[in-house]
Amino acid sequence: MRSAFDMSTLILAAITVVLAVVAYLKDPGLPLVGARTGFSMLAFILPRLVPALLVAGLMQVLVPQELVARYFGQASGFRALLFASVAGILTPGGPMVSVPFMVVLANSGAALPPLVAYMTSWSLFGMQRIITWEAPLLGWPFVFARVLPSLAFPMIAGWLAGVFHSE
Repeated sequence: MRSAFDMSTLILAAITVVLAVVAYLKDPGLPLVGARTGFSMLAFILPRLVPALLVAGLMQVLVPQELVARYFGQASGFRALLFASVAGILTPGGPMVSVPFMVVLANSGAALPPLVAYMTSWSLFGMQRIITWEAPLLGWPFVFARVLPSLAFPMIAGWLAGVFHSE
C-alpha cells in the first residue's frame, strides 16, 4: 500500500493553503466558510466511500489473481483491451466504484494497457452518465454523435500505453 502522504497529497495541501490565504485576504471569514463547505462534502461522500473501498478490498481477496492475469495480464493482448473496454462501459457509478475496481485489477495482476483501456472507456462511456444526464438533457442524437466516433478510443489508448510503457 502506498503512503498517504505522497506528492499528490503535498500538492493538494499546498493548493489548500494558498487558496485559504487568498480567501482570507479577500475576507477573513471566508476560510471558515470554505472549511465548513468542504467538511459538509466530506460528510456526504464518506458514507459512500467507506463501503466502496471495503468492496474493493473484498474483491481483491475474492477474485483469483490467476483469473485477472489470464484475462487482463501482460500476455492477454487485444482480448484484454476489449474486455477492459466493455467493463468500463458497464461499470456503474462514479469514481468511488471505478477507481477502487481498477486498483483491485492492478493489484491482482492486470497489465497497464487494459487498465488504461478500462479507465478511458469508463470516462467516455459511463452508462450511468449517458442514461441519467446526456440522453435526457441533450437527446439521443447527441449521445450517438458523441459515442459512435469515440468507440475506438479506449482500445487505442490501451494499445498506446503498451507501446510507450513497457512493464
